[in-house]
Amino acid sequence: MEKMDLAKKYKTYYSAASKPEIVDIGPAHYLSLTGSGDPSGEAFAANIATLYPVAYAIKFRCKARENDFTVAKLEAQWWFDMDAYPGLTMADAPARVPRSEWSYRLLIRLPDFVTEEDVAAGIAAAEKKGVEKAKDVRLFRMHEGKSLQMLHKGPFSREGESLQVMHEYMVAQNLSHNGLHHEIYLSDFRKTAQEKLKTILREPVR
Repeated sequence: MEKMDLAKKYKTYYSAASKPEIVDIGPAHYLSLTGSGDPSGEAFAANIATLYPVAYAIKFRCKARENDFTVAKLEAQWWFDMDAYPGLTMADAPARVPRSEWSYRLLIRLPDFVTEEDVAAGIAAAEKKGVEKAKDVRLFRMHEGKSLQMLHKGPFSREGESLQVMHEYMVAQNLSHNGLHHEIYLSDFRKTAQEKLKTILREPVR
């Protein structure tokens, strides 16, 4: 039985250059869990710890019917109350908006063959193992389409530098935002030194 690796199947989705580039991102579906607050806090870590047991329960269910896959990289969309913080550019926001006031949607991409029934079964399996918030996990569909992206290397605290480069590119190309800020964590930030982190920064544009 061949195991599907989404990072290999969708190379454009899981790779980015060290300078801004335009890509076309097709439709996909994900496990999703929303939350708010400081990403260095306990609630954020608990939400990650909720999402993975569901993902692995789905993986084992699919493996039993000869459709095994590698659980994909963690991702997240981020946003804030733009009425409370008007006029901020994408580069300004990380430094100007308190970490406690960010909202997020954690994501793990799923293979196309995963069904709603598989997700429901994965949630039920995680609940049986005592994962209390598993009931809050959802199947989420997204089609970002035309997007601007760039690979950020190093600490999250310096993302503003990469976002400034992306912002300048958007201004030069007369592009505007068309969706939520999206990050794909190529490194496991729970285990990787900050200076070695690699993160895809993606902005749907038009």
